[in-house]
Formats: sequence, C-alpha cells, structure tokens
Amino acid sequence: MALALGNLSVSDIQKGLTSKEFSASELAQASLDAIDAVDGKVHAFLQVTPEMAMEKAKEIDAMVSAGEELPPLAGVPTAFKDNMNQLGTKTTCSSKMLANYESAYTATCVSKMIDAGALPMGKLNMDEFAFGSSTETSYFGPTKNPWDLERVPGGSSGGSAAAVAAGLTTLTLGSDTGGSIRQPASFCGVVGMKPTYGVVSRYGVVAFGSSLDQVGPFGKSIEDVAIALNALSGHDPLDCTSQPVSTDFTANLDQGVEGLKIGVVPEFMEAEGLQPEVRKAIDGAIKNLEDMGAQMVEIDLPNAHAAMSAYYVIGPCEAFSNLARFDSVRYGNRVDGCSDLGEQYEKSRADGFGMEAKRRIMLGSYLLSSGVYDKYYYPAQQVRTLITEDYTKAYEKVSAIVMPTSPRTAFKFGEINDPTSMYLSDMFTISLNIAGNGGMSMPIGLGEDSKLPVGIQIVGPQFKDENILRVASALEKCYQIDKLAPIGREYVDERRQA
Repeated sequence: MALALGNLSVSDIQKGLTSKEFSASELAQASLDAIDAVDGKVHAFLQVTPEMAMEKAKEIDAMVSAGEELPPLAGVPTAFKDNMNQLGTKTTCSSKMLANYESAYTATCVSKMIDAGALPMGKLNMDEFAFGSSTETSYFGPTKNPWDLERVPGGSSGGSAAAVAAGLTTLTLGSDTGGSIRQPASFCGVVGMKPTYGVVSRYGVVAFGSSLDQVGPFGKSIEDVAIALNALSGHDPLDCTSQPVSTDFTANLDQGVEGLKIGVVPEFMEAEGLQPEVRKAIDGAIKNLEDMGAQMVEIDLPNAHAAMSAYYVIGPCEAFSNLARFDSVRYGNRVDGCSDLGEQYEKSRADGFGMEAKRRIMLGSYLLSSGVYDKYYYPAQQVRTLITEDYTKAYEKVSAIVMPTSPRTAFKFGEINDPTSMYLSDMFTISLNIAGNGGMSMPIGLGEDSKLPVGIQIVGPQFKDENILRVASALEKCYQIDKLAPIGREYVDERRQA
C-alpha cells in the first residue's frame, strides 16, 4: 500500500519512524506525490523543493539507523508562506515586484522548523505582500479552497491553510497581521495559531505591519500546532521584538477546562453580518465547554468596535514604510528605458505592485502626510492602548475568551468585490493584532447550511498562549471531525487502493 500523509499527525510520524514502519524519505515522497496529484487543482504551492526535502529526509533516516534520539519534528513534511526567506528558494510575496527575487538568507522561523527535523517541501501562495483575506490578490493566481474549489481559502495565508487541509503537508507556517492565519484556518477547516506578539521571531519575514505581524503554525490537531510552537518559540537576537519564551506548549493539553473561567463577548455574538450557521456552531461549542465544567463569563470589550478603524490606519502606515524599500534599484521589479531615476521609480513600482498593494501604499502615504498624521495616526495609537487595556481587564476575570473567527464560511471567488466588505472578513480577528495577544482558530464542524468548515476563535492573555491550547485541546475532544478536505480524502483513497 502506497504511503499517503492524509491525517497523519506529528506524533503518528514520530511513532512510525521510531518503529521503522516507514522512513523519512517515504514521507517526503508521499508529500511530493500528493502535491503532484492534487496541487494542480488547489494551487497552494508556488515552489516545490524536492531536493531540500529529500536531503533532510536522508539526514533523519541516518539518525534512525544510528538509534539516535529524533528531534520533535523529525520527518514532518512542512511548507512555508512565501514571505519567509529560505536560502535556495525564491521569496516572492506573491508579487510581480519580487517575482524573481532569490532569498539571500533563511528566516529564523524557517531555520527553527528545519533544525527541529521538519522536511522543507516548498513555498506557499498568499495574498500579495499579505494584503488580503482571500488569496485572490496573488500575482500568480488564487489558491482554491480544498473543500470547494469554487471558493476562496481565506487569506492572506491561504496557501498555508489549503496545503494542510488538502493533505499536501502535515504542517505549514503562515503570518498573521490582522487575521491572516486564523481566518484561512477557519475557512479550510484546520487549526491555525497566532501566538502572542514576540513569541516567534519575525527575522527574515518580509514585513507588512511591523508592530502587528506574527508568525504561527497550521496543523490538523491542537497537539501538532503545540509541538510546532515549541520549535518556533524562543528569543532571537536578530529580532528586537523577540521575547525569551521557554514555555512547553504541550504541557497542559490534557488538563481539561473544569473550573476554568472562559469569557464570551455578547456584542460579538450579536454582530451584524454574523451568519446564523456560524452563530449556531459557536453556541454549540460554548455549550460543550459548559458541559465539561467550564464557567462561561460574559465580558465587555467596549473599544473593540474601533479596532477595524485603528487597524486600517496603523497597518497602511506601516505597510507604506516597509514597502518603500522596493525601489527597483536595490532589488525588485524594474522597468527599463526610463529617462531618469524618478521615472524609473514611478514606472517600476506602478508595474510591480498589484491594486490592493497600491491601495494600501497610497492610503499609508496620505495618513503619514503633514496635517493628516496628527488627525489619524495618533488617535489610532490611542485606540490601540484602549483596546489593549480592555483585554487586560477582561483577563482579570477569565483565563481565555471564545468568539467567532470569521463572520461567515468561505465565500465564492469574485463574490466580494468591494474592498471595505472584504476587510470585514477580519472583524473578529483584528483586535488581537492591535493588542498583541495570542489567538487560535480551530474547526468545530461544518455549517448547517453551507456544509463548509466553521472555526471558533480562542484567545488568551499575552504570553499565556498555553491557556488557549488548553481550552482548544479540551474542545477538540468534543468533535469527531475529518479535517482532511474532500479532495484530499479522494487522493488518500486512491493511494490505499494502489
């Protein structure tokens, strides 16, 4: 029987390698075979790296043969969002501006995963420069949702979520600036975690909003994500925002929630635009937590309604500053035949950036201009402080908070054309990036009407991400969900019959 990744967990892979049921080379080949068979329909990958994967697999197999202790992610097929530099690959950010840019070094998050034994399978599609909520803004074409190929996978880390949901890899990394891990995790029916700001190094990750960006893992189970987070976390002297986190994120996965106080925000549950099937699924999850002995506490986040407004001031301002480096001189798309440097800048940037990138650059330029800066940027930072204080006060009463991840299930391509409506996809996720807290989306079944995945968001205090994992792990036990999307299941069935 041919090996297929399917729903193999990190623990399954570790046990299989130790017992010599299969080799790391076979796992790498299984991932490559799945990519070859399925990704033509899904388009999660922008670049596949078979040589790198096989080289790492041979290293792991040698360790098994020698009887050495295996690292925690040994033999686990893993891929990386294409805003993460990796030596020997292109890092395009799904933009024409960087279509031919070859990484000069490796991001800390990538090197930590590979050092922990992960097999580097390649680079994943995304919204251009992480500007989007659907992966429709990619210069290389959209990724499709493995649950329904006519629907978006979410964004901006759409390729990262789709690769796990389709069974192409076991783990992936994404980045989250306003919901870009959690929202696609919800749409694709997988687990996605945005740790507290500072838990994972941002060194080597192409910046969108430097005070908002955070790297995190996707997986099919809470345990898989916790193991990945163990590998990713820790101080990095190359990132001034990196913090010396030494938590074992797997330590309290089996503690349950009995006696734990968990917050619910009534305002979010009554929010305009929240689909009834999503509300019903969230209510069911809350009931499950109560049945397990958790005490649900209503809490107030009085300034959360202003998070979207603050984000779309702070985010574009930081994006404008970060994207200024793509000037066509040092690197990036260049239009030839210009008469002077000014013309070269103008034409190269106009040609290299897509519409959403241009929109955010122009908005950031305006917001940072003289006479406007004081009117918008300072108040946005004041709102940020108020939102952070709201969360701090809430966590004096509760250990974690549950809320919707997205107001709806995955929508069809082209269904949302208005940028403002698209931004509302992140209405429940943005406040966490504003405050810097950690958050996770985990699947809680399929919508009653759409039959598409619904995710619940669990959030916790800063640097208490283990609280999130504890609640999520308890809730996971209430659901018997096949987290492999139909297109992945079909492939696995074919392999089993081969």
